[in-house]
Amino acid sequence: MGTQTHAGAGPVDGQEATAILERARGFVDPELRSAVDSLPGTMRRVALYHFGWQHADGTPAAGNAGKAIRPALVLTAAEALGGPAARRAAGRAAAAVELVHNFTLLHDDVMDRDTTRRHRPTAWTVFGDADAILAGDALQALALRLLAQDPHPAAPAAAALLASCVIELCEGQHADTAMEQRACAEVRLDEALAMAEAKTGALLGCACALGALYAGATAEEVAAMDAFGREAGLAFQLIDDVIGIWGDPMRTGKPAGADLAARKKSLPVVAALTSGTPAAAELARLYEVPYGRSGLAAEEETARTALAVEQAGGRDWAQVQAADRMARAMQELARVVPEPESAGGLLALAEFVTRRST
Repeated sequence: MGTQTHAGAGPVDGQEATAILERARGFVDPELRSAVDSLPGTMRRVALYHFGWQHADGTPAAGNAGKAIRPALVLTAAEALGGPAARRAAGRAAAAVELVHNFTLLHDDVMDRDTTRRHRPTAWTVFGDADAILAGDALQALALRLLAQDPHPAAPAAAALLASCVIELCEGQHADTAMEQRACAEVRLDEALAMAEAKTGALLGCACALGALYAGATAEEVAAMDAFGREAGLAFQLIDDVIGIWGDPMRTGKPAGADLAARKKSLPVVAALTSGTPAAAELARLYEVPYGRSGLAAEEETARTALAVEQAGGRDWAQVQAADRMARAMQELARVVPEPESAGGLLALAEFVTRRST
């Protein structure tokens, strides 16, 4: 990723974001490990596997617990508004957000029947649906317990905000699963965007808002940070959906065209389906037949479906929309953190999640 420059801010580069993420992972992991280690046997084993800290047989693993984007947002938002002391104080909140994120991943993998995450078999494929679901439930409870036990004065408001976010996440996931059952012609682009904001934008917004709370921010500042995270989160989802279709399996850890094979109505797909183009009609015909039953070879079917999405404008629309959402995010951030020096970390993270290569 090259250096990007925004009006009113200095250059933002990927190395800064990587350093912020590594620092956040190092800061939050001990809190996460302590929380997970407090779980009873089976749920602890599933959670340790899911985070990449154990192999399926229970032996230690080097680990790939993800990029730590959400806890990094908590910590960086706290520091932007309240300095290093606020960042240090927000450690439990950062861990709580990461626990909630992983609760959603465990559940989403079961519901979507995804078989690979972080280059390994998903937890439900190893331990079964019930154990994966229960481990996810336990991670959500751990998140709220972390905040309930946090003596910081912002903790009660943070717990309420995170609980409200979980409800929104569940509503977004419900909308997503319901959408998958509907005919292509029945899905609207505006509802797909609203679903994505609830599923992805809500937790990134919550992460930024929690950081603001721990910095002692005003209600207006907390709301602006939430809006910044939501817009950046929607940009993130748009790019993630592009990667889900055209991404390199070596980088994504998932098979090529996995979203198309699952007939997911991701944002580029819905944009393509609602474009009114001949390619949209071709895409709808392909999507109406379950993957593998079209009579085409698997690679050809995936390639033809991806081409239909692209020819119907889905890829271009998603990339333009992602840039627009990032511009909105920057406007929200400038409202509450106008100084480029203070905003730099948040800018770097926002750029990182929306400039990923496919």
